[in-house]
Amino acid sequence: MNLRALLLVFGTIFLAELGDKTQLATFLFASDRQISKLSVFIGASLALIATSAIGVLLGDAISRLVSEKLLRTVAGAGFVGIGIWTIV
Repeated sequence: MNLRALLLVFGTIFLAELGDKTQLATFLFASDRQISKLSVFIGASLALIATSAIGVLLGDAISRLVSEKLLRTVAGAGFVGIGIWTIV
């Protein structure tokens, strides 16, 4: 395992997830006094694991069909586009 890559992915995903709709939904579920906080934590964790697994599998499959350079260019343009859309 590459520790540098692990920390880079962790930091990037952690910052991207702060304040997003997933965190807000988890916050709202946890604020319900009738729902176990452990259930909220486990449910949210399993959902994030599942979506991350899908991302890894799709990323691996796409990387076999498309060059890394093209993927980086498309991903970069996508992030810039989302940033501009968010600002506007």
